[in-house]
Formats: sequence, structure tokens, C-alpha cells
Amino acid sequence: MPLVIICGFPSSGKSTRAQELVSYLQENFPDREVISIGDKELSIDKNIVYSDSKNEKSVRGSLKSEVDRNLTKENVVILDSLNYIKGFRYELFCITKYARTPQCVIHTDISPEGAKEWNKNRAEEERYSDDIIDALIMRFEPPDSRNRWDSPLFTIQVGDTLPGKEICDALFHQNTPKPNMSTQNPPLRETDFLYEVSKQTQDMISTILTSQKTMIIGDYVTMPGTTDKYIITQNLTLSQLRRFRQQFLTYVKSGTTAKIEDIPKTFLLFLNKCVETC
Repeated sequence: MPLVIICGFPSSGKSTRAQELVSYLQENFPDREVISIGDKELSIDKNIVYSDSKNEKSVRGSLKSEVDRNLTKENVVILDSLNYIKGFRYELFCITKYARTPQCVIHTDISPEGAKEWNKNRAEEERYSDDIIDALIMRFEPPDSRNRWDSPLFTIQVGDTLPGKEICDALFHQNTPKPNMSTQNPPLRETDFLYEVSKQTQDMISTILTSQKTMIIGDYVTMPGTTDKYIITQNLTLSQLRRFRQQFLTYVKSGTTAKIEDIPKTFLLFLNKCVETC
């Protein structure tokens, strides 16, 4: 069933709108289970989490995992969090596309001044510090309906009535995302092919680990099997590289059409993308 992504400034009324939608769904679609996922459910301290990028990435990972785990054909999942990074919203879109279920985005639109005023009126234990709310407002990447991962988009301002019917029409009556290579499960490739992919990617992560011992950030690493070079932008751990490699092997098993001679270059591109987002 569908995913509803709620995004907006801190203290912009996201949780209020989420609860309104829960009530609307329970009243009009009592046969559908509604699952709310958000910062409250994770019991996080917002000022601690959003003051540290590592903690914030960890929370986003937990939110994404909860969405992935709960997104089934029998329920509606509402993600009530800041969701202010467009790259994160794209990752959520990929989850719904894999599950072949619709989604929509609700943007609780408010001025920075209005959000700060609401924040001041919250209970002290729920309030963002001035520095944190300023930083989050500055970093907010507003949704754009022209992006497929932000569409359909419902922008709701203070005082607006929740467009429950329109939201449900988008969730229950729109076509599911069309499958593509990343959302299908074709037959596995030949055993020899998978063995070669496993061997080549293992050689590549071994090369990176060895190079990190003697090279510094910004150095270029010559990789086996390709003329493209890997740039050291950060020192990766063995567990990180193993995780990236396993994700790539899963992708290959899903039915990539890449030729064996192109695997090193393809894996390098995949690896660079993983490093950018980790």
C-alpha cells in the first residue's frame, strides 16, 4: 500500500497534519491499517541528532529501514519527519518503486519566522534550539512537483484544510510506478559470470584498502580491470566496502545487462555513488 512522505521546516505542523491524515484514513477507509513512522516513534532527542551529521545519517537510515519493513499491500505508511533532503526523498521513492506502490509528498509550508514562533511556543523538551532550527531551515530542500520523487505533491499552508480526498485519490487511484531493471527480479546470470563479478569486485576493494594505508585524501588509485581511477575522498572501513560490494552483487544478480569486461568500471561508478551518500 502507499507511502505518504511529510516534509517541511521544523515546527511547521508536520505531526499535526500526519495525525489529521491518520484520522481521515481511519474514518473513511477503516479496512486499511495505517502505520506512522517518525522521530517520535524512534524516541530521538532532536537537538542531539540534528547537531551531528553521523547521528542524523543513522536516524535517516533507521527511518528508511522502518519504511521498507512496513510497506506492504495491506497498509498505508506515513513518514512524519523533516525529510528535508531531496536525495533522501529519492531513496524513499526507489523503495516504493521496488514495492510497486504509489506515494505522495505533503509539504507543510510555512515561513521561517512562523516556524521559529511555533517552536518558541512548544514545550521545552520538544523545542529545537535556536542554532539547530536556523541550520535546518537553511538546509531545507523544498519538494518540486516536477521531480518524480516529489510527485504528486500537496503543499499545505497554515490554516488550510487537509485535502484528504485528493490525497487518497492520489494514493489509491493512481497507477503504480512502472517496473524497470532496478525493480524486477529476472533469472540469475550464469554461475561463471557471477563468480567473475565476485572475484573482480573483491580485487577492487582489496586494492582500495591497501592504497588507503599509504595514500592520502585526494590521491588517485589505479584499479584492476579498468583505466578509470578511484579517488580517495575518505578512508573506508572493511565493513563499509563489504557492504557496498554486497549491494552491487545483489544488483548484478537482479539482471544487469553489463558485460563482464565492463564490471570493474560499473562497480567503480557504483562505489563512488555509495561513498558520496555515506
